[in-house]
Amino acid sequence: MRQGRPQVSLRSAVLDEFRANKTRNWELRDIYGYIVEFSGDQHGSRFIQQKLESATSEEKEKVFDEIVPDNTLQLIQDVFGNYVIQKIFEHGTQVQKTRLASAMEGHILALSLQMYGCRVVQKAIEHILPEQQAVFVREIEPYIFRCVRDANGNHVIQKIIERVSPERLGFVHTFRGSVHDMSSHPYGCRVLQRCLEHLPEDMAAPLLEELYKSAIPLMQDQFGNYVIQFILEHGRPQDKALIVSKLRGQLLHMARHKFASNVCEKALVSAEPDARRALVDEIIIPKFETITPVMSMMKDQYANYVLQKAVLVADADQRAILIAHIRPQLAAMRRYSNTYSKHLVSIERLIEKYSPSQPEISVMSPEVTP
Repeated sequence: MRQGRPQVSLRSAVLDEFRANKTRNWELRDIYGYIVEFSGDQHGSRFIQQKLESATSEEKEKVFDEIVPDNTLQLIQDVFGNYVIQKIFEHGTQVQKTRLASAMEGHILALSLQMYGCRVVQKAIEHILPEQQAVFVREIEPYIFRCVRDANGNHVIQKIIERVSPERLGFVHTFRGSVHDMSSHPYGCRVLQRCLEHLPEDMAAPLLEELYKSAIPLMQDQFGNYVIQFILEHGRPQDKALIVSKLRGQLLHMARHKFASNVCEKALVSAEPDARRALVDEIIIPKFETITPVMSMMKDQYANYVLQKAVLVADADQRAILIAHIRPQLAAMRRYSNTYSKHLVSIERLIEKYSPSQPEISVMSPEVTP
C-alpha cells in the first residue's frame, strides 16, 4: 500500500472546534460566514435548526443572506442541509419565504424527484403564498404522471392536492381514464386517496365513477384495496353504499382473498344497518355446499378475520346465531386438528366475550334479508 500524505480535513477550523468543544455556549453569531458549511454537517445542521426556532430577526436575516440565492439548491438537495431550508420556511419572514421559493423556481420538477428536495418542496407549498404555489404547479403540470409514479414526486403531488386551491389544480382532469391504473400503483393509490379526501365533489365525482366500475378487481389488488377502503371509511354515505352493494352476493368469495378480505372487514364496519344485516346473512345462511359458510370461513387464513369482525359488529340476534354456528365447529376442530391455530383461539375468545349474556338459540337459518 502506497504511503500518501496525511489526510487533510475538509472542515473549517470553526466547524472542527464546534464538533470538539461541547462545553462552549455557541450562538449563531459565532458561525457567521460558515452557515452553509454548518448546514451541510450533521451536528452543525441540528444546531442551526434549533437556533432558528428562537432567533431574532437580525439573526434570521444573517443566516438567510448566506444561503439565498447562491447556495439554496445545493442545501435543498443535501442530506442535512435540507432541514435548515425547511426551518427557514417555517420560521422566516414572508419576504424570506418568497425569495427562498423564487430561488427554487425553474427547478421544481428536479427537486420534486429528489429524495431531500421533495421534502423542501412540500414544506414550501405549506408556507408560500397562493400565487407562488401556482408557479410550482405550472412547472410540474406537464410531468404530472411522472411525479405521481415516482417514489419522491408522489409526496409533492399529494401535498399540492392538500394545500393548493382546487381552481389551480387543472391537472386533475388528466387523471380521468387512468383511475384504475393509478389505484393499482403503489404511489398512484396515495395520490388518488388525497384527491378523494380534498377535492370538491364536482372534481372528485368523475374519479369516483371510474372507481365504481373497477371496484371488484380493485378490492383484490394489493394497492387498489386501500382506495376502496378509503371510500368505505371516509366517503359520503352514498359512496359507501355503492361499494357495499358491490360486495352483496360476493362476501364469502371476497373474504377468502388476501386483499379483498380487508375490504370485507371495513364494509362490515362502515355499512348502514340494513346493508350490514344483509352481509352478515351471507355468512349465516347455508349455501348449496355441504360445509356451512361459518366452518369454511373459520378454516380460512383470511376469511376468519372477516368472521371475527362480523361477530363484533352484528346485531345481537345475528351475533347469537353466528356464535351458535361457531361453537360446535370449534369443538370439532379442537378434537380433530393437530394444530389449533392462533386465529381459532381468537375466535374462541371472541365468542366467550359475548356468550354469557346470549340465550341458547337454534342454528336454523333465518329469513333472507331482501
